Amino acid sequence: MSSSVSKIETVLVLGAGTMGHGIAHVSAQAGMKVRLFDVSEDAAHKGLEKIRANLEVGVSKGKVTPQVRDATMAHLSPATDLTRASQGIDLVIEAVPENLDLKADLLSQVAHSAPPHAILASNTSSLSLTALAAKSGRPTQTIGLHFFNPVHIMKLLEIVTAEQTSPEVVASCRAYSDTLGKTSILVKDSPGFATSRLGLVIGLEAMRMFETGVASAEDIDRAMELGYGHPMGPLKLTDLVGLDVRLAIAEHLQKEVGDQFRPPSVLRRLVRAGKLGKKTGEGFYKW
Repeated sequence: MSSSVSKIETVLVLGAGTMGHGIAHVSAQAGMKVRLFDVSEDAAHKGLEKIRANLEVGVSKGKVTPQVRDATMAHLSPATDLTRASQGIDLVIEAVPENLDLKADLLSQVAHSAPPHAILASNTSSLSLTALAAKSGRPTQTIGLHFFNPVHIMKLLEIVTAEQTSPEVVASCRAYSDTLGKTSILVKDSPGFATSRLGLVIGLEAMRMFETGVASAEDIDRAMELGYGHPMGPLKLTDLVGLDVRLAIAEHLQKEVGDQFRPPSVLRRLVRAGKLGKKTGEGFYKW
């Protein structure tokens, strides 16, 4: 890695799901060439279709011009061959399920084929970046880039540094964030970072209040929206994020930090019932 800030022009995104296609969208809209990788061609193409649909909504609302929509789509290409997709990139961002070994395996595969300067980034919301860096094959070039859903609307990018991350990589990622038009915060690697840890405490307490009949889901959410200016209440946000995702993060933080993150019974019950939030049509709300 050179001592100068590397300009990020070509980005590989691993995983075409909710977060992956969102990250691909904002990177392509900022003028970068983006390869959207998934294990199946169908999944990669579905990710591109979702990006187009989000852009069309932007056009219909007058927030995106047809020219920007077309230029964004022109910057995107699907990929299913990881070795080929890794060649010539400046940055890879993985957005696959919250499993350290899976993430480390994919990033180390990319490290074998990517140029020497390429940065390896993870969109993890809770896993240890230091542990991931140790397994990635490029510890000093591994970093956390934690985006928020929906990526094309949310303004925050949480940059998480592993113990090994070099200052040059941090500088390059801050510049990347600026290019996306996002505001970045810099957080040292610790369980739950800043956002997951703070957001989850509120979310879990809201679930306990709902569980014990303190108030309805709607009224608990209105309390935070109107009383504290949150754009979305904690239970509605849980439905948007996915109850299974929040359960996995809570279990991890309970183990790493303490019992304040013990998942409430209602969360476990809903996940067992397959009520995972918006993606399944029901969670704390019916969608």
